[in-house]
Parts: sequence; C-alpha cells; structure tokens
Amino acid sequence: MVNIHDVAARKRQEREAKLSTYRKGRIHVPSDAVDLSQYPLSKLTETERIIVHCDATAIVDLIRKRVYTAQDVLRAFVKVAVAAQDVTNCLSEVLLDEAFLQASKLDQYLEETGHVIGPLHGLPVSIKDHIKIKGLDTSSGYLGWAYKTVADSDALVVEILRNAGAILYVKTQTPQTLLSLETDNNMFGKTVNPFNRNLTPGGSSGGEGALIACHGSPMGVGTDIGGSIRIPAAHCGLYGLKGSVARLPHSGLLGSHDGMDAIVGCVGPLARSARDLELFCRIMLDAEPWLSEPPLLEMPWKRDVANGDGLPAKLVVAILFDDGVVAPHPPITQALNTYKHALARAGHDVIEWQAVDHQDGWDLIAKLYLLDGGAEYHETIRAGGESEVPQTEWILKQAQGRKPYTPADIFKLNSEREAFRSKALAHWNATRQRTVSGRPVDVILCPVAPTLAPPHNTTSWWGYSSHWNLLDLPGVVFPVGRFTATASATYPPLPHPRNDVENFIHKQWNPTTYDNAPICLQLVGRRHNEEKLLAMLNVVEKAFKENAL
Repeated sequence: MVNIHDVAARKRQEREAKLSTYRKGRIHVPSDAVDLSQYPLSKLTETERIIVHCDATAIVDLIRKRVYTAQDVLRAFVKVAVAAQDVTNCLSEVLLDEAFLQASKLDQYLEETGHVIGPLHGLPVSIKDHIKIKGLDTSSGYLGWAYKTVADSDALVVEILRNAGAILYVKTQTPQTLLSLETDNNMFGKTVNPFNRNLTPGGSSGGEGALIACHGSPMGVGTDIGGSIRIPAAHCGLYGLKGSVARLPHSGLLGSHDGMDAIVGCVGPLARSARDLELFCRIMLDAEPWLSEPPLLEMPWKRDVANGDGLPAKLVVAILFDDGVVAPHPPITQALNTYKHALARAGHDVIEWQAVDHQDGWDLIAKLYLLDGGAEYHETIRAGGESEVPQTEWILKQAQGRKPYTPADIFKLNSEREAFRSKALAHWNATRQRTVSGRPVDVILCPVAPTLAPPHNTTSWWGYSSHWNLLDLPGVVFPVGRFTATASATYPPLPHPRNDVENFIHKQWNPTTYDNAPICLQLVGRRHNEEKLLAMLNVVEKAFKENAL
C-alpha cells in the first residue's frame, strides 16, 4: 500500500520542480507579515507591473494591437503566479513549459498573418483543479485520486478556451471533497488569503481566488454548487459569476457524486472586472456548446442585453439585509446601506427584500448535497488512507446519523425542491405590490456571506450563497472596498442571536480579526437572465460611483 505521506510529498515535489525553473529567487516574507498581497509583485519590471494590472479585456486588445506579445504577457503573470504560490499555496498542477511553447506559436501566427487566432489570443487563463485538462492529473483534493485521474481529454470549457486562443498555464487548489467554502486538503495543504494570511480565501475555488487577487492570473475558471465561485470572489475582492444551470458548459469535470442531479453546479469565471465576466460568457456561448453538451439550453449570448439594451431607465432593487438566520457582521450591513442610499439618490426604486424560508432552504439543500448520507465522500477519503480536514467534518455532520435516502425519499425531496422554487418565484413576483413603479423587483442586492473572509476552519453558514443555488438563480459578486480595523471606529451592536449558528458567528465579530479583508456584495437576478444581471451590475456600480457620499 502506498504511504499517503509519500503521495503528498511526491505531488508537492513535482509541483516545486516545475515552478523552480521559473522562479527568480524566493521572496522573503517576514514571519509576522499578515498582508501578503504585494509580495508577489515585488520582482516585476515596470512593464510587467503594468501588464498584470490590466484586466483580461485590455490584455487581449493590447496583444491584438501588438503592444505586447503573448510571451510578454505570460512571462509577467507566471512570475507573479510562482510567487503567489510561495506565499498563499494556491496552485496544484503546473504546465508552464507547454504554455510558453503555445505563446511562441501564437506570437508567430500573429506576426505571419496579421490576425489573432481567436478572441482570447494570448490570454493566460487559470483553471480550477477538478476541471479536466488533457494529460494533467485531476486529483481534486483527494489523495486517493492522485496519479489515477490523469485526464484523457479536455473539459468543454477548456476546449473552448483553447480554440479562442487562451493559454492554459496552471491549475489551482481545491478542498478535499470540493463541497467546502474553504480550501484545504491533505495533498497540498491549506490555501491562505493574500490580504490576511490568518483568513481563508474561501472555497471551493479558493486557489483561483488567491491567485487572481495576487495578480497571478487575469481570469480563472471555477465552479459553484453552493457558493464556490462567489465566496472566493468575495473573500479575495474579485468579480465572480454563477449562472443558472444549463447555461454555460459544464461537462468534463471530475468530482464526487458524478451523475447526481438533485442539485447541479455551474462553471463560471472569476476576474478583476465586470466586463471580463461578460467576455467569458460571450466566448463560451458564441462557441455553441449545446451542440457538444446535450443538457445545455440553446441560448446564444445576447450581447446587446448585457450592454444594457432593454433595461428600464430606473431599476427596482430589493436589498436583503438579514436572511432571518444569521445577521451579517457590521462591515457588510454598512456596505448594503451605502449602496441603498446611493441607489436611491440615483433615482432607483429601492425596497427591502423580505427573507423567506432561508433556514428551510439550507436544510433542504444539505439533504440534496448528501443524498447518500455522505457515503461516497467517506469511502473516497478512506480509500486514500487519509483523514477528513475540518471543513469536510463540518459538512458531513449535516448528514450524521442518517441513512442514505431511498428512491422514494429522493422523489419526495425533488418535489420539495420544486415547491420551494415555486413559492420563491411567487414571492418575487408579488413584490410589484410594494414598488413605486408597480413592477416586480429587477434584482436583489444581498450579502455573499454573513462575515468577511473568516479565520481558517470556521465557515459555518452558507445560506447567503447556497440559497440561490437551490433556486437556480444567477448571482454575481462584485468588490466594494477593503475593511480597515481602526481603534476609534464604533459599530452598532449585533442583534440578539436567534440560534446556535448565529451565536457562533456573532461571537466571531472582532474588527481586528478581519483587518484588510475585502468587502464584496452580491446581485441576484431571475433565472437564465445572466446578460440582464451583468447589465444591472453596471448600473449599480455606476450609481454608486456617482452618488456615494
């Protein structure tokens, strides 16, 4: 039997060997340093610094105009990615030699033809570990899968990226089981938040969050079944989109519970700008992925709608301040209030969203996640000879002492899910009775989580993100600032806790704990209205920019 420590050591040594060729000396980080975010940028040239501060949309334009070559761009991001790995532990698999070969070919093609190979020509894109890249291991945070899950083909999202001219260069860390909003496994260890190493970057796309926050990638691909794109985006100060199921390509992923469709995840982008989210979706759907993946809906990307065509002059925005289970910490409530006042000053119709059944929603989705009582997760962990990391223990406790559901049980749960969605849709439609315009709410503005990025191993309420997975509504996360703990600041007291989870989370509130953590919020739209959601994000950000006091 292979010793699990040997497997982990071998994987780490192989990763280090591939990175060492490209490392220009290790960066010294003082042991007492908390904010790690600037260290990966410390060895860049001025030109490289300019490149890595560009968003993906700007990069592809600059390459097309021959301001920079694909090799220039890749070299800059690789330099940061290697350093970001050193300080945050964000990478899993590495394919830098292949990436530079591809960049050289792309530069030669542009030089010889005068044309780009596709709309993402030369753009480095990072990929979450469980999304297949042909020839690379897809261990997905499980020791037992290491060296046994080398992909024999690309995931559809990867195939589309390659055809568009993107350069794949690294895969990023995921947690054990993937069903976690932190990033920790027994193979590579824990990923830390670059803005405060004592806090989590989120999960399960936490490697993506940490890498992009360090400027080590201009665009990353994640997945989300309970918050796994939106939580890392929020904890790392980024933009992230979870669409509705069957909109964006989702085939070619490896994870537990393949074939389970009671609740389905979504592939989506993490990026540094709102327009990059639109770029990703447009590239995906212009490729007509429904011709390759049967479950996808034939819904071409409506670029005019994403650009705002058809939006009412003034939006109806509902703000969810409290889901009725866990009231968020003060910095989040303050951000919601700031946006409330800015939107009202801009003339938008702003009402309060009345939370309905969020605890019941969590109880239901937790059952849908663990239809087999967690048996497959337990078996996979046991087969690798490893133990559960703390957040795995937490999620599996949601099914503790329960037998796997029978087919009859699952039919009943599916019926409950559809009834839950119907009730929520009726609730949304009924908001027309409370709006000035007489129209239902266009979009919901809400927290992404009840806390800013929390200390490692303490995430304990998913409801602000998983609720929208249960309803299959698209959600987009956007940054609004960074929290600074100041001795003179005062904060309103938190309400009396209504349950044990809220009591635990409220006891966590201490400003110094969250110092330098990003503050992000979330917009939620109607099902399969991703274009309109991104258009409304542009309106909301514009209103804030022009009307915030």
